[in-house]
Amino acid sequence: MTVFYKKAMIGLLLSIVALVGTACSSAETSNKQTSVKLIQDESVPYIGFLLDTLEEERWYKDKQLFEDHVKSLGGQVKTLAANGSDAVQLMQAQLLIEEGVDVLVVVPHNAEEGAKIVELAHKHKVKVISYDRLITKSDLDYYISFDNKKVGVLQATEIVKNTPKGNFVYIGGAETDNNAVLFRDGALSVLQPLIDKGDITLLADQYTEEWNPKNAENNMKAILTKSNNKVDAVVAANDGTAGGVINALSDVGLAGKVPVSGQDAELDGVKRLVAGTQTMTVYKPIPVIATQAAEMAYQVAKDKPITTDTTINNQKIDVPTILLEPMPVTKETIKSTIVKDGYLTEEEIYRK
Repeated sequence: MTVFYKKAMIGLLLSIVALVGTACSSAETSNKQTSVKLIQDESVPYIGFLLDTLEEERWYKDKQLFEDHVKSLGGQVKTLAANGSDAVQLMQAQLLIEEGVDVLVVVPHNAEEGAKIVELAHKHKVKVISYDRLITKSDLDYYISFDNKKVGVLQATEIVKNTPKGNFVYIGGAETDNNAVLFRDGALSVLQPLIDKGDITLLADQYTEEWNPKNAENNMKAILTKSNNKVDAVVAANDGTAGGVINALSDVGLAGKVPVSGQDAELDGVKRLVAGTQTMTVYKPIPVIATQAAEMAYQVAKDKPITTDTTINNQKIDVPTILLEPMPVTKETIKSTIVKDGYLTEEEIYRK
């Protein structure tokens, strides 16, 4: 590869990063020729929020709630989304560090690759909070999330309640996302004793590359073909993968007949609860995690002590952690959970 070609490729990638950052930032456009904090008052915390993607509905809610709460506390915030690229996410971290952020809050695209962000940030004395997804194999400063093993437990428990015996399928998330591993661990803690008893046969146990619903749909189609459509229940890791699974079931006339779990209480997923094609979702109150993470980041930026309630080992250290409680949602509990919290409205859910 020629030096010219290398320089051209680097220049192109940097241009992409700048464009992505401009599109996804909540702050006003900064002068990239000056590596200084966007505001001159050093007493005002400047917080960077790095998202893996904005291609899934839920992350827009996190973004808006997090930004609003940081601003209400008196801080400034800039959000950048990497659209599923580890290289872009690392470069976005570099950009924010050069602009003078006091702390980075990161939803990593890849749990292990996120360690490079932590290493880079620490070289510049910037602390890192891992948001919802754990950054592994790093000296991460803090982690805030929901009890993700419990998410898997809730999913499998509800499906088993509906279908206590038969041929089950597990459709997980991206194997590179530590949360996906935890969801699976939680689900199998419920399913494995029933597998051992012979009540359940696990036909397939499969991760879904990039959490892509189309990949989940294709995987489910292959499982249906191989089993001659003899599938009785599906534990799917989130509402996106559930949607892909239900599309595959629909093609063979099984949508609404085979119980399917989900997670995130996305509008499409909740509408499927109403329609009867999806059995349950797991609601992780986004206002709770977004506001608590904003408060944590603000306190870290101000060098104030942080109170956590547990630690999680990230394969390198025990990370100070705050874990929040998820809750199951079925067709019968939509109004008493997500509607009551104002997460979604009845008009949005029941509108035809």
